[in-house]
Amino acid sequence: MAISTTVKTIQDIMRKDAGVDGDAQRISQLVWMIFLKVLDAREEEYELFDEDYRSPMPEALRWRNWAADAEGATGDTLLSFVETTLFPTLKKLRTATDARSQMIGKVFEDAYNYMKNGTLIRQVINKLNEIDFNQAKQKNQFGDVYEKLLKDLQSAGNAGEYYTPRAVTQFIVDRVQPQLGEGVFDPACGTGGFLTAAIDYINRHHRSADVPETLAHTIRGVEKKPLPYHLCVTNLILHGIDLPALEHDNTLAQSWQDIHPEDQVDVIVTNPPFGGMEEDGIESNFRSAYRTRETADLFLVRIMDLLKDGGRAAIVLPDGTLFGEGVKTRIKEQLLSTCNLHTIVRLPNGVFNPYTGIKTNLLFFTKGEPTAEVWYYEHPYPPGYKSYSKTKPIRFEEFKPEQAWWDNREETEFAWRVPIEEIKQRGYNLDIKNPHEEDIEHADLEEMLTEYQQLMVELAETRDKLKFELKNSLERG
Repeated sequence: MAISTTVKTIQDIMRKDAGVDGDAQRISQLVWMIFLKVLDAREEEYELFDEDYRSPMPEALRWRNWAADAEGATGDTLLSFVETTLFPTLKKLRTATDARSQMIGKVFEDAYNYMKNGTLIRQVINKLNEIDFNQAKQKNQFGDVYEKLLKDLQSAGNAGEYYTPRAVTQFIVDRVQPQLGEGVFDPACGTGGFLTAAIDYINRHHRSADVPETLAHTIRGVEKKPLPYHLCVTNLILHGIDLPALEHDNTLAQSWQDIHPEDQVDVIVTNPPFGGMEEDGIESNFRSAYRTRETADLFLVRIMDLLKDGGRAAIVLPDGTLFGEGVKTRIKEQLLSTCNLHTIVRLPNGVFNPYTGIKTNLLFFTKGEPTAEVWYYEHPYPPGYKSYSKTKPIRFEEFKPEQAWWDNREETEFAWRVPIEEIKQRGYNLDIKNPHEEDIEHADLEEMLTEYQQLMVELAETRDKLKFELKNSLERG
């Protein structure tokens, strides 16, 4: 049975449980179970290659010892074990002295068992045991399951704040090009899309035996919400990071005065939450000129603080940041004076559908030298598209024109450059429209007229066919 079918069956079982209310709780329930099963599968590998390996998990709480047997505990016995032994014990690991135990404790710190029917819990566990996380093919398939779980969350709230289309994360990482040994950081890592894209990129370009160990020390992320944090930890473990360097925290809660050179990194790739407001007091962690409660603006400032000189960053930002005034203007002035904002890729409407229809932009910059000019690239819809949707999402292949243009830049109908003097004259308004837009609109009109004419031909042919069939029918009658 396909993994996606197994996961759907599990969710259907959970819907029968009176304690589970809605998609968010179903996914949260599934995630802690998946985490324990994935951890157990990884520990089997550790034990195979290291005879001295000792699990940080109490022996009775390892997945193999309470969940793996299809005929094992069920009903009230299983429910009691989960609620009075498993969860309390694993939550206490947060205060352990070793890193592996702390990781497990942090995952369970804000996790909950929502299911109240022990028989249904056993049914879920048995279905989950049909997946073998030690098989490479099924690991890869599970990446698709993660995307499905995230899309299911749209009915549970603002899932878009930590979901970025895979095509966007791949393109950003492909252009930033993180190298083995560089510190790669996502300050709002969500479920780990950018971090796993960086891992995949580095694995494709480096084949030495020390890659996994190096990645474990150089791939870092922070996420403040429990559910995406749990997903991210599990996601990184599935990507070969045995002890993910992830913090369950708010990157914005650190004062700018407490950021030291050892905290700075080579690469930052992120899609921070936008359209939201931070809690009272967070803005006091920033210099007075940049104090605001708007999340995306604060993250842009924090990224500038956390980048090393020569460090590279790419960030997803809404149009509002580009044209906004006041504090936004001062933030953009700081960005352009301390970093080389060399590229802005303008995405069309619908890239983040169904979570938000807000138009977004990909900003690429390098810290340590001021901006001389900004290149813009307007990403067009594929032929035949008028927008993106759940069934027609943006695809990585669509970015091939940008990739081909990147190192040999010329102005085209989609690409143009703006010198810093013009941007300053505009009051640091970066919302600069495509000067070739009329040409594109004219091309779109020609395409629409051609499509219309073709449609008229097809309609005429259909009408004639129907008339012929009707005539024959009447004559036979």
